[in-house]
Amino acid sequence: MARTFVWHPSKGPKHTPKMDLAEGTQVRIKQVRSGIGHSWRMKATLEALGLKHHQAEIVKVVNASLRGQLKQVRHLVEVTPVEE
Repeated sequence: MARTFVWHPSKGPKHTPKMDLAEGTQVRIKQVRSGIGHSWRMKATLEALGLKHHQAEIVKVVNASLRGQLKQVRHLVEVTPVEE
């Protein structure tokens, strides 16, 4: 029998920090939780960001489409600004 994802109220973050990302700045995106057990849409968003596995890190420039992608998977990733 296939395993199914069961959402539990005590799992996951209560609040996610507000991301004030200025247009054109660089951010480091780190995947902190796996896409397993989440919808195909979230898995596709992680793949589109370039995060192929747990603990992967990428650096990207902030634009409107990136902010939308990060909002979809904000509970799976950790976003920090890049110090130049």
